[in-house]
Amino acid sequence: MGTVLLKAFGLVFIIALAYFLKKIGFFKAEDANLTSKIMFNLTLPAAVITSFAHYQNDHSLFLLCFVGFGCGGILLIVGWIISRRKSDEERIFYMLNLPGYNIGCFTMPFVQSFIGQFGVVATCMFDMGNSIICTGGSYAATCAVINNGEKTTVKSILKKLFSSIPFDVYLLLMVTALLGFSIPDGIVQVTSTIGSANSLMAMLTIGLMFELKPNRQHTKKVVLSLLIRYGFAVVTALIFYHCLPFSLEVRQVLVIISFAPIPALAPVFTAKCDGDTEIAGLVNSISILISIVAITALVSVMGLQ
Repeated sequence: MGTVLLKAFGLVFIIALAYFLKKIGFFKAEDANLTSKIMFNLTLPAAVITSFAHYQNDHSLFLLCFVGFGCGGILLIVGWIISRRKSDEERIFYMLNLPGYNIGCFTMPFVQSFIGQFGVVATCMFDMGNSIICTGGSYAATCAVINNGEKTTVKSILKKLFSSIPFDVYLLLMVTALLGFSIPDGIVQVTSTIGSANSLMAMLTIGLMFELKPNRQHTKKVVLSLLIRYGFAVVTALIFYHCLPFSLEVRQVLVIISFAPIPALAPVFTAKCDGDTEIAGLVNSISILISIVAITALVSVMGLQ
């Protein structure tokens, strides 16, 4: 219990430190652009490569791609249903801020710290499917529903997907795993050094992006979206843990992922659709707080060290 809380405190402390340094002017909010670039393009891919070097050829893990896509797709449909007779602004909010999971920037460091390299591989498989929703799928669906004049095609969605270096790395490593190729030790030695900084960069990025500016006008929408999202998390976590035919380690990973916060790209796509970025940023920040508490509690309950 003490070890769990200490590890969780270490991750939360980095978030709080980054937020504090931003508030006193040591960092600027815009610095999150730099730290996120370093994380998504350097430390996260390196951590993933290192984890795949120890991957045992378990093809059942590829099913997690469909689980990730399915979970995001269900939440997207829920967002579409509850906003059917509402304004475009509300449709944008629910369809972009309900689906998807913040894996690379938030969940991966927790999995790295508490489950290890096999857990990272399982998380990557889930994120393959999740990325389709997060990096363009929900945005394309929202544009089609509100008919904002922007032409969204399969080609444009695929372009967004393949312009994501983590997604490209996932795909490449999945192919090499299927073909039975192994990653050379020399490469792993380099990537393990770079990848060890991933948790630091991810938590720094969250701290720099974090901002709470409560507005009473937004209370109803924020509460409803969070109730739906975390209610869905409870249901899926129970199904994943008790019903899926995976090893205990994989099921524990899926439980943690279920409580991941809203994707970091959700406020960005909200802005692109001319939605309310203030409420999108607010619900994103609140979801981070809820996820920190929920995942720390789950890690403790599941006895992970």
